[in-house]
Amino acid sequence: MTEHQDGTRAAYDGVVELYASMFADRLEVQPFSRNMIGTFAELVRGTGNPQVADVGCGPGHLTAMLCDLGLDARGLDLSPGMVEHARRAHPALRFDEARMEALPVGDDALGGVLAHYSMIHTPPGELPALLAEQARALAPGGLLLASFFATDGPEPVRFDHKVAPAYSWPVDRFVELLARAGLVTFARLLHDPASERGFLDAHVLARLPWSVRQ
Repeated sequence: MTEHQDGTRAAYDGVVELYASMFADRLEVQPFSRNMIGTFAELVRGTGNPQVADVGCGPGHLTAMLCDLGLDARGLDLSPGMVEHARRAHPALRFDEARMEALPVGDDALGGVLAHYSMIHTPPGELPALLAEQARALAPGGLLLASFFATDGPEPVRFDHKVAPAYSWPVDRFVELLARAGLVTFARLLHDPASERGFLDAHVLARLPWSVRQ
């Protein structure tokens, strides 16, 4: 585990209950995120493979949402405190501790991966490895929905997130990294969250081509 992962895990372990109280129902006031997740779920169902990993699942609310949308979702998180909370909050669902660059799933296993602001703490030099791991776990035709903070500038921007240092990304640069991992971006949503952060919110849908491993 790298130094930044160790720090991020400890930071989230220290704010489990506060974080859950602030974000477990957040989608009720986030229509863009909510509808992009709904679109993702519909497209994953269309692949015929309902197996989905919610990577960086936090308190488990989005894992539960994916299950309500007809998917067989499991939650994965670096923070053991978050995993424990998610298991208590959603005892019928599966949650496991895991690192995003070493997902505990087989090759070609998943119809979809949800990464909802879960890669924001990853230093830019380490992000390609995470995307390559997600592509490895996806079956041909599988989908990735990645949400993150976006910037209009040409380079990623490090900023002081309330839990741990984080990065905003130029959308085109992020899409380039997806392409290098073998994922084809086919939808982007960029919007102003009307917050004081000064960043935009980005949601990117990408697919592993059906023919990539034939």
